[in-house]
Amino acid sequence: MAEQPGTLLYYLKRSTEFLEKKEIPNPRVDAEWILSDLLNLPRIKLYSQFEMPLGQKEIDTYRERIVERSKRKPVAYITGKKGFHKFEYLVSEDVLIPRPETEELVDYLWKKKEELFLSSDPIHIWDLCSGSGCIGLSLTQLLPSSVVTLSDLSEKAVTVSRRNAEKYNVSDRTHFYVSDLDLALPDGLEFDLVVSNPPYIPESEKPEIMPDVLDYEPHLALFVSDFNEFHKRLLDAISKRLKPGGKLMLETHPLYIKDLEAMAITLGFVDTKIVLDSSKKERFLFAKKL
Repeated sequence: MAEQPGTLLYYLKRSTEFLEKKEIPNPRVDAEWILSDLLNLPRIKLYSQFEMPLGQKEIDTYRERIVERSKRKPVAYITGKKGFHKFEYLVSEDVLIPRPETEELVDYLWKKKEELFLSSDPIHIWDLCSGSGCIGLSLTQLLPSSVVTLSDLSEKAVTVSRRNAEKYNVSDRTHFYVSDLDLALPDGLEFDLVVSNPPYIPESEKPEIMPDVLDYEPHLALFVSDFNEFHKRLLDAISKRLKPGGKLMLETHPLYIKDLEAMAITLGFVDTKIVLDSSKKERFLFAKKL
């Protein structure tokens, strides 16, 4: 016999208990996010709707999604979206889930925009290894004079980023390429700023990665077999595409960032700076081209 519908609070509590038993971190928070998405309510509004009865379809769907989360599927892949900076982007298992650290990269550039971009001419930006497009599309909106190129090796990832550009009506200022670094970009295309959150986790670290990430997020966007070889190719492509005086902001592995900085200097980048994230980890490399 089908279970009788109960209140929002009843199913929220039961879902939280179920996720606790499955040893899911932050079970109450996850249960709330999944329910708020299902009901199309801001999460904070759940607290004023605790006595609201759920329909059978809502109950069944909520159960299915809670079971998915119990199997370590990330909440963002269950809801199909993730908040990032001032925006919310569509995501799928074809792209990395945007991280808070990457928000800090965007925020750094936005807050320093007057210092970094003195010209009133259009700012040409390349979001390399763009994934969902969260970096490039955020900058498109935060810097209204910008024109942004987004490229990724994954065709499916580029499809997701195109959908996000359409969502925010910025398709007229964005260009998309399926490309291994810059190989598919038009000859002569150069940029004032290159931003990138490329794959940077050595494959040797896979055993240390939590299952929520390892079992669901695209390994193409996470792991590199040879950190130095890949990043040499990456910096070569960036150097070739930056205008004189152009800037680079790169997210990377804190354990390898000093090696990466030395590599950038060897390749002719100047004014390098290691920028800490909010956890005081050496997360971002800033550099300029002569």
